[in-house]
Amino acid sequence: MKNVLTFTLLFCIGLFTQAAGQRAGEIGYEDISEWPKGSEGQHLKALIEAYNSNDAARITKFLEKHCTKEFQEMVPMERHVQVFQETYRGTGGLSFHSIRKYTPAREGEVVVVLKDEYFDSWRAIVLEYEEGGDKKIASLGFNGARTPSNVTEGPLSEAQMLEQVEKVMKRLKDKDAFSGTLLIAKNDKVLYEFVCGEASKRFHVPNNIDTKFNLGSMNKMFTSTAIMQLVEKNKVSLDDPISKYLDESWLPKSITDKVTVHHLLTHTSGLGSYFNQKYWETSREMFRQLDDYKPLVIDETLAFEPGERFRYSNTGMFLLGVIIEKASGENYFDYIREKIHKPAGMKNSDCYEMDMPVENLAIGYVPNNSQWGWENNIYKHVLKGGPAGGGFSTVRDLHQFALALTSGKLVSQKSLDKMWQSHSDANYGYGFSIEQHPSGKVVGHSGGFPGLNSNLDIILDNGYIVSVMSNYDSGASPVARKVLQMINRLKDI
Repeated sequence: MKNVLTFTLLFCIGLFTQAAGQRAGEIGYEDISEWPKGSEGQHLKALIEAYNSNDAARITKFLEKHCTKEFQEMVPMERHVQVFQETYRGTGGLSFHSIRKYTPAREGEVVVVLKDEYFDSWRAIVLEYEEGGDKKIASLGFNGARTPSNVTEGPLSEAQMLEQVEKVMKRLKDKDAFSGTLLIAKNDKVLYEFVCGEASKRFHVPNNIDTKFNLGSMNKMFTSTAIMQLVEKNKVSLDDPISKYLDESWLPKSITDKVTVHHLLTHTSGLGSYFNQKYWETSREMFRQLDDYKPLVIDETLAFEPGERFRYSNTGMFLLGVIIEKASGENYFDYIREKIHKPAGMKNSDCYEMDMPVENLAIGYVPNNSQWGWENNIYKHVLKGGPAGGGFSTVRDLHQFALALTSGKLVSQKSLDKMWQSHSDANYGYGFSIEQHPSGKVVGHSGGFPGLNSNLDIILDNGYIVSVMSNYDSGASPVARKVLQMINRLKDI
């Protein structure tokens, strides 16, 4: 039995995943708003009550009484409780709506559809029960959900959409469930901006619309755009083996001869992440320039032959930064500043060093059970960001970046077509995620780490641009998903 309850904190983009799409061969689904009978109903009632309590003792008691021993022991009890409480922070509680039945039926799986308190969004708890006996819960997972079949969500005007966004954001502010900034634009016209929370809880400094928030993995968009600029100048070829740019102080030639620039851009290289044990055991002060990361990369091995499949790789994207330095003859940070940020008009974006007094920069926060209720992420994250993530920006600068991309100011349309084409079954192009929605093709990227979460969505077919940045972990992605859901309901799409 698989355990779908566990999760990874590093670079998470929200504990509730995007709503699962239709499976191959599946005709559809029907929602039945009737409470299940017998032991299944009892287990579900206890589950929802424990979840909504957000109380560690009650959650533990629920797991011990209503879940199988095998499931309980898959991870430490504290880890189970942590997942409940992390997901609760993004919902404010759940209320039952229906049991979802699929055609054809999904064997052994019970999908419970619920509505959350903060976003009025549809969520799902996916359960598997043991056979016989009390039918205790043997597997449990939290997911997003598509709109129930017995609910009609009508079209919205742009004004109605913005009004609903305002309602949600005020609710999140009142509950201290969001700290950060949100910008919604249609092409170059800004339609809506929202700010709340504190950039520094220590000194009670409020966020403002130009507060600099950590990008997490969103730097990958800048890195991939820079690579395509060099491709256009014939200084880099997508088919080049990376051994052309990297010597063996980075990786053995037996690896770099196999991996191409294309593999790095598409996360199909087989490389992993430099956020390894050595990173966690080393002072952050050791990592400022790209060469400083060699000790974290040198022992990497390939998980599979390059090109075989998708595997998200921070090391791969980082090495693209090294290639930028080699091909351009410039320092990576100078190149991004001069060739990406400056022409795009991004005045408040850079890989700032966290031990420098950078003005109007937000500190990231993670909730904990101490007397303060929070801890900052200064000793968790990098001292200075780089090609794979960790830089800073603002929602207004991200809007400018989106406009510069779509207008052809940074790279040609031919390059954009390549960057925004899915190159694997993971809906990922060259440093950009790619999704199809009722509103059209959506490209962008998210970034997350303890104490930070940011997201950019560029809806290519109707011109809407949504940027969200937060100094709470898992703070931005739920907001971005809700806004995108409402844009999908606009009357003119």
